[in-house]
Amino acid sequence: MTQIDWIGFIGVTILLVAYFLNLTDKLQKDSITYLLLNLFGAAIACTASVLLKYLPFIILEGCWTIVSIIGLINHSKNNRIT
Repeated sequence: MTQIDWIGFIGVTILLVAYFLNLTDKLQKDSITYLLLNLFGAAIACTASVLLKYLPFIILEGCWTIVSIIGLINHSKNNRIT
């Protein structure tokens, strides 16, 4: 496996762990841990896709990263101490 393969493998593994933990009710979809796992997993997988110059997955993982950022912003707005 190449270094790019390892980068992609790590990113996808993080995404799958988050998904599995959500499906087994270990993490809720609006928890900070779930959102961060999705953000980092998608960003790492997107990096590998950029290095591979594979546009379909750049778009997929880039959108997943943006959606995760939006989720984190919403999470911080909903959990502000007033």
